[in-house]
Amino acid sequence: MKFQQLTHTIQQVQEQIQLQVSKTINQGLTLRNWLVGYFIVEYEQNGDDRATYGTQLLQKLARSIDAKGFSASDLSRYRQFYQIYPQILGTLPQEFMTILTSSPIFGALPQISSRHKSAVNPDLLNNLSFSHFAELIKIDNDLQREFYEKEAIKGAWSTRELKRQIGSLYYDRSIMSKDKSALSQQTQEKIKPQSRQEALKDYYVFEFLDLADKHTVTEQDLETALLDHIQELILELGEGFCFEARQKRLLIGDEYYFVDLVFYHRILKCHVLIELKVEPFNHGHMGQLNTYLNYYNDQIKTEDDHPAIGLLLVTDQNETLVNYALAGMEESLFVKNYKLKLPDEAAIKAAIQKYLKK
Repeated sequence: MKFQQLTHTIQQVQEQIQLQVSKTINQGLTLRNWLVGYFIVEYEQNGDDRATYGTQLLQKLARSIDAKGFSASDLSRYRQFYQIYPQILGTLPQEFMTILTSSPIFGALPQISSRHKSAVNPDLLNNLSFSHFAELIKIDNDLQREFYEKEAIKGAWSTRELKRQIGSLYYDRSIMSKDKSALSQQTQEKIKPQSRQEALKDYYVFEFLDLADKHTVTEQDLETALLDHIQELILELGEGFCFEARQKRLLIGDEYYFVDLVFYHRILKCHVLIELKVEPFNHGHMGQLNTYLNYYNDQIKTEDDHPAIGLLLVTDQNETLVNYALAGMEESLFVKNYKLKLPDEAAIKAAIQKYLKK
């Protein structure tokens, strides 16, 4: 055996094991969430004390479980997943069937309608992660949902690509197209299939494996280095800053978002959110930051806090923009005070430019 053959063989083994691990983890996660949804629906229909909890069931259940991936919003999503995909029962491995049949607190297994029986498709679990299903259950139309299922499987789409195609009304364009096969071929040819590495970076997978939040977002080397530098810079230049979080995860609606850096300013008594974009400015950056600020002001700010402040840093290799966003601030005295207490924009810009030159 030649050295090149040895290298190639080891690489093949690595790729095959990664593929199998990815599929196993994603299937386990998907089946767990389906089972959780099933148990919730069964309890809502047959639980002896279900009336005691009523509409607050999911909130109380989330507090009682107190674990990653089991917030009230997550539990609601799992319930919806089961309700839309009851046919997954027909693909459950024997060990999962044992879990269902051995539980003394639930009755008979659910009956699958004839319509859903015909939709039993083992390729769903073999090729789609729960992140895919989380996007698919947002679609009310069964035919439309099945269309995106088949196209996503055929093209090995990532979740991001599935969202993009749904947003571009691919289904509607397909209906209007005379040559649907040609449209499908053209669409699939433009798409880069999801890699194993992308599949394993799924934030649902990280929750499932109980890994730290900081691992759920992979940054480019330059961006990571800049965030390290900016974190130290803010603490050095800004009196009163207390570091709170890096890649702070926010659940807004039914999607997760991540704030690059979050500080609390003990003098101004407000949160300061920092977003870094290693690219030229566009209006979407400001819209994203304002969304985070509005969320903080509505969900996290206490009565004693002032509204959150946002700091947007947009940079390419030639120019740096530093822009403060004031979300819902009406107190002129506070605005004047914040300008005195926060780091000077010119100082931040100069420090970033100096770091980029290195």
